[in-house]
Amino acid sequence: MILSSMKIGLVGLPLVGKTTLFNLLTGADIQVSQFSVGKVDSNMGIAKIPDDRIDFLTEMYKPKKITPATIEVIDVPGLVSGSSAGKGVGNQFLDAIRKVDALVHIIRVFENNDVPHAEGTIDPMRDIETINMELLFSDLSIIENRIDRIVNSKKITKEIAAELEVLKKCKQGLEEGLLINNLELNEEEGELLKTFGFLSEKPLLLVANIDENQLVSQDYPQKNALLTFVKERNIPLIEICGKTELEINQLEPEDKEMFMSELGIEEPGIDKLAKVAYDYLGLISFLTAGQDEVKAWTIRKSTVAKRAAGKIHSDIEKGFIRAEVVKFNNLKELGSMAKVKEKGLATLEGKEYIVEDGDIINFRFNV
Repeated sequence: MILSSMKIGLVGLPLVGKTTLFNLLTGADIQVSQFSVGKVDSNMGIAKIPDDRIDFLTEMYKPKKITPATIEVIDVPGLVSGSSAGKGVGNQFLDAIRKVDALVHIIRVFENNDVPHAEGTIDPMRDIETINMELLFSDLSIIENRIDRIVNSKKITKEIAAELEVLKKCKQGLEEGLLINNLELNEEEGELLKTFGFLSEKPLLLVANIDENQLVSQDYPQKNALLTFVKERNIPLIEICGKTELEINQLEPEDKEMFMSELGIEEPGIDKLAKVAYDYLGLISFLTAGQDEVKAWTIRKSTVAKRAAGKIHSDIEKGFIRAEVVKFNNLKELGSMAKVKEKGLATLEGKEYIVEDGDIINFRFNV
């Protein structure tokens, strides 16, 4: 499957810092308090994937255009307990994130007396349960409606009968408190569910939004419980000090580096989130480079060269002859394409070559 760009949806209770993180990821300047005063529209923006390889190739080629890989980010209004039944903003946000590739649940652990927690106290494990239940109830409602329509229809085809069985399996799991992504469905069952866009089926990442004191102490409420929870479920957890990083992000580059160093931030949390999301979904980038443009192209791991060519243009896929491949690390080490070729490290690959992360590719084709 060839992707346009990865899409992630930011979810969480109100006043947990979702919009702060949205601004950090996308460089937007959305008013952070707007969702707490009744706004129900989603924010949408584009986040660039940080990539040192793009920086290196840009320095080498001085291209007219630079195009990094991107993530489409959707920031939805805060959910509250009962949203799936229409409480708060209810289901108004759900359609906006049905088509995302992953959900990023922002959990509040920061302390701020000026911003009261929606539930009154800081309790990340409770908040995870609240959001999971809302996703679960939303999916359960869709499943029950679909099962009713199938059961009451006059004709049930073989395909619909198969769909009914997997829906019943999901219904049972949801009623037992399991999210669909915990049900270990096989590939065929997963295919039957694709059109529904179930929220509890989507890969989930957790972001603990910490404050500056917690950043320095490396501790916050229920940290051990949270670490145990994500380890047992193999869910990525990223700790981000949203408010501080947003302030640092607005500084000049030299000041930015100084403040990050003082706070012990080796890599901005927001860069970490972008990279972890990309990796978690099994995505990689191959690169094209020249004086016109340096560009990263997003594909799934294990994509063959001919399919990767189609990412650039369908004509290149149709007329594919060979892929001239250079490993980025070889180019970086030797310093020029000429030296890479001298050493015999530029290889010609056929259509079944499996593209690797960081491959610099020039496609030969004939149309």
